[in-house]
Amino acid sequence: MKSELVDRAALIITDPPILINMVSKRVRQLNMGRPALVERRPGMREADVALTEIIEGKIRAEFLSDIEPA
Repeated sequence: MKSELVDRAALIITDPPILINMVSKRVRQLNMGRPALVERRPGMREADVALTEIIEGKIRAEFLSDIEPA
């Protein structure tokens, strides 16, 4: 995992436990065969892909307070 990507993603998801959980969940999805939402460059591991997806706004955290009632 590249520290530059972690630093940039931390500016978007400022709560470290939430960022860790998002990356972990997305890495599991990628390992299970889900396609990457960003272009994979040589040397990118799954965590780098997940962080890049967060940085580019392809995935985001959704909180219960953000969800409108049905």
